[in-house]
Amino acid sequence: MTNPYHPYPVTIRDIRTETEDKSLKTFTFVFDSPEDESAFDFTCGQFAMLSVQGVGEIPIGIASSPTEKPEVKFTVFNTGKVTSHLHRMKAGDAMGIRGPLGNGFPMDRLAGKNILIIGGGFAFTTLRSFIESARQPENRHRFKNIDVVYGARTPGMLLYRDELAAWEKSGDINVHITVDATDDQDWPYHTGFVPAVTERCAPASDGNTLAIVCGPPIMIKFTRPVLRDLGYRDEDILMSLENRMKCGIGMCGRCNIGRELVCHDGPVFTLAELNGTPGEF
Repeated sequence: MTNPYHPYPVTIRDIRTETEDKSLKTFTFVFDSPEDESAFDFTCGQFAMLSVQGVGEIPIGIASSPTEKPEVKFTVFNTGKVTSHLHRMKAGDAMGIRGPLGNGFPMDRLAGKNILIIGGGFAFTTLRSFIESARQPENRHRFKNIDVVYGARTPGMLLYRDELAAWEKSGDINVHITVDATDDQDWPYHTGFVPAVTERCAPASDGNTLAIVCGPPIMIKFTRPVLRDLGYRDEDILMSLENRMKCGIGMCGRCNIGRELVCHDGPVFTLAELNGTPGEF
């Protein structure tokens, strides 16, 4: 983009309600211009600003894979002025997307490695982007074993349930689903917090495995020692701090962690990099 504050015009193609409480919806957008669609050249792990004229804008991780273009997807939690307005919009409505912004997952470094993906809650969105990209026939050979640990509070709060079932059925990745608690006596998956399920199900590091972690701060806090006990080095743990994003281009300074600006230098950091910042994570 020549002007980083200028959004691309887009149209809502589809809206899918993800959770039983209707607090999370996935929006599928198409660009109004083929030139804008081509210019929106993103990688897994990046984010963008969704803007509604006269209402405001919000930073949201990109949930779709680059392989799903020309469509682009975002899963939005109804939690404020802009998001509540967006949740009331309909297919065919117009809005804007500014981006892509920040860095993404280091795909070249991930190539040839075993991958452990750990996600919790609605922070699973950018992890979906990587999983969908890695599973494509043209990409799957680039990675070795892929293990996914994903948790939500209850079964009704799990995102992408049809896709989770398809991933599990495909057999090309190992999926470990968990919920904090459930009254469902027939619940077929794990019950317990993500760190505990990671401890039970995740593969130990063999020196050729990278971990990607994205979730609420409390999940990150208690997952770190589990990964250490499994033998993962700090430089082999990638963390996405997308919950810290603000203006999108590192100008306002509100996303800073020490000298690092999450909007500009992140949202993806290695744990080794974060160890040099104030101890928030």
